[in-house]
Amino acid sequence: MNLQYNYDNTGKAIGVFIPIDEWNKLKTKYKELEQEELPLWQEDILNKRLELLANNPTEVCSLDHFLNDIEAFANENV
Repeated sequence: MNLQYNYDNTGKAIGVFIPIDEWNKLKTKYKELEQEELPLWQEDILNKRLELLANNPTEVCSLDHFLNDIEAFANENV
């Protein structure tokens, strides 16, 4: 299998990319991989987060703002 690993800035592996042809073969072999619905526990977490967002819209920032904050923090700690 031709996997590609994704690493964070410290070199720690944080993800794996599986080519689509190989993913399709895995899904054929292991039917449970085709689960389309979220497990209930994940759905519960998402619903709680959406409720927090709906009840506190001013406490949310844009993705650009968030990424700028992270970059500024990283530059301060270099």
